[in-house]
Amino acid sequence: MNKKIEHKCLNNEDLAQKIAAMRTGGKILGNLLRDLKEYVQPGMTGKEIDAWVRAEIVKRGAKVAYDYLEESFPGAICISVNDELVHGAPTDEPLEEGDKVSFDLDILYDGYYTDSAFTMLVGGTGSPAVKQMIKTTERSLWEGIDVVRAGAKIGDIGYAVEKVLRQGKLGVIENYIGHGIGKEMHMKPDVPNYGARGHGYTLKAGDTICIEPMSCLGKPANYVDRDSNWTVKMKDGSIGCHCEHTILVTEDGCEVLTLPD
Repeated sequence: MNKKIEHKCLNNEDLAQKIAAMRTGGKILGNLLRDLKEYVQPGMTGKEIDAWVRAEIVKRGAKVAYDYLEESFPGAICISVNDELVHGAPTDEPLEEGDKVSFDLDILYDGYYTDSAFTMLVGGTGSPAVKQMIKTTERSLWEGIDVVRAGAKIGDIGYAVEKVLRQGKLGVIENYIGHGIGKEMHMKPDVPNYGARGHGYTLKAGDTICIEPMSCLGKPANYVDRDSNWTVKMKDGSIGCHCEHTILVTEDGCEVLTLPD
């Protein structure tokens, strides 16, 4: 994949068009994921949820981003259950009360991608340890977001995310990371969930990036399941967690584009 820093290639008019499209797309995505959280119930299968998401994307005026991947993904949304960490291919297996499930969704609106993810417990009940993992991973995301502004370094984000995860005694996933986003789903700069303050790419106003912490209750080693060729699972069978937002860098801070109304 030919990753590039997009804003360097855009004039002011094109940058304004990008921001407007990603604001609208991000709002569509944020609202859809908010509604998805309410929609999911025990007994639903991944494929049933996937069909609902696909219909909702189209109904809300966007396109299914995963349909445009070079390597075909078997669904409109990634659904990762229990020991599955990320990129989960939807299945016919019913969700059970207390299952951990992570949803990761990209959509395409007016030529631009937005990307967001969240993790929940089906039915709202489950292991206290998993609940705490979700809470801590979400907090790490917001700690990373809090340092974003023009002039900040990518390492500042990674340091903030990693500090929260390690203080929470969670495994830190290092082989899957955040990224730039815009006309392509994955672009430079890479945005790791670990790092050293003051190091890496310097953020500029107009950059759009995805911060997406991933954690686990056990050791961070993982592998791609051969049956699906997509679903990433934890090697030790522990529970994985993933959350994400698309963020616009501004001169004095940032704007989280994928929040719901």
